[in-house]
Amino acid sequence: MPLPRVAVLLAAYNGMQWLREQLDSILEQAGVDVTVYVSVDRSSDDTGAWICDFADSDSRVVPLAYGEAFGGAAKNFFRLLRDVDLQPFDCVAFADQDDIWLPNKLDRACQQILAQGCDGYSSNVTAFWPDGRRVLVNKSQTQVKWDYHFEAAGPGCTYVMTSALAGAIKHCVINHRQLIDEVALHDWFCYAFARAKGYRWYIDATPSLLYRQHENNQFGVNSGFKAFQSRVNQVFNGWWLAQVRLISSILEARDLILISRLNTSYRMALFGLSLRAWQCRRRLRDKLFFALVCWALMFKGPDNG
Repeated sequence: MPLPRVAVLLAAYNGMQWLREQLDSILEQAGVDVTVYVSVDRSSDDTGAWICDFADSDSRVVPLAYGEAFGGAAKNFFRLLRDVDLQPFDCVAFADQDDIWLPNKLDRACQQILAQGCDGYSSNVTAFWPDGRRVLVNKSQTQVKWDYHFEAAGPGCTYVMTSALAGAIKHCVINHRQLIDEVALHDWFCYAFARAKGYRWYIDATPSLLYRQHENNQFGVNSGFKAFQSRVNQVFNGWWLAQVRLISSILEARDLILISRLNTSYRMALFGLSLRAWQCRRRLRDKLFFALVCWALMFKGPDNG
């Protein structure tokens, strides 16, 4: 029986310090046939040249044309979705440049996709720091009715999707290029697309990788005071609701009408969302925070800009 063919889409930027360890852990995956497509955001180190040299020695690594400045991971991943031919593959996975995948990460994901009858897969991770600390990052709480409007299904580096789902997302990304460029989080968008369009998603409680934490992470573990402060800032500077409305608009999602009513009945829409907090986030403390945020924004009122 042939091994499942998996396209791994890896977005890199100034990644010389970690890429070798990350690539080795991907290429050593058991039970799957892997091809790694690498898109390098314009870097100040030699990441682009290094990837090309690595690809010369291993045909399973395919670098995309280098030179464009994307300015963030989301645009880089959307570029990968647009430019890579996904049709020859059974599944498509996302990869960051600085993690360490466990040897059975992709094999387990492919098996779970079949066993659970789902199209999208993500998992918990084990965060690790240079000082040796390790912490389980639990994202496998039970999915709820509208969680995808407000959060991702865990770190994007754990995502594995059937080629059917990935192909549908690719089509959306191509057809909504201008709006997609405004989406800040590719993992949130892909999860939202899957759920909004009726695809099934499974979040695995078993960690699939070691999730490296360092000062250069664009998005790391959301814990501690600084992370809380960042989330509060994103709420009150308008970023959070803007992303909620943007993603809902691209997907033409109509299942939570209160999102569209934010444009016309701002305070009443937020009040309605606060009463539905238990169906809008997965984790208990996030449900409570969601309700408090809705009330705080009600009192603050809409931005005039």
